[in-house]
Amino acid sequence: MTTIDVRTMEPRQRHVQIFGMFDALETGQSFTLVNDHDPVPLRFQLEARAPGQLQWAYNQAGPDVWQVVITKQSQDMKAAAAAGHCCGSCG
Repeated sequence: MTTIDVRTMEPRQRHVQIFGMFDALETGQSFTLVNDHDPVPLRFQLEARAPGQLQWAYNQAGPDVWQVVITKQSQDMKAAAAAGHCCGSCG
């Protein structure tokens, strides 16, 4: 899995890089984001850009470092999970 550590990037470049990485993902693929603060605004922006396609899971939640696994999922998988039905990808 690819990791992007945005702590060393200029703040104005961070979201551009992250959006590009997310857009390049195939359904079911993920990357890990490392940041120096909780990237909640980014989550809202990704959800707005790709409704129903974002899975967001914290591996580490502060206080100094946040690591988030960001996965692109199909809208069908999201709907099935929300309804409590298996999408078939779990085996």
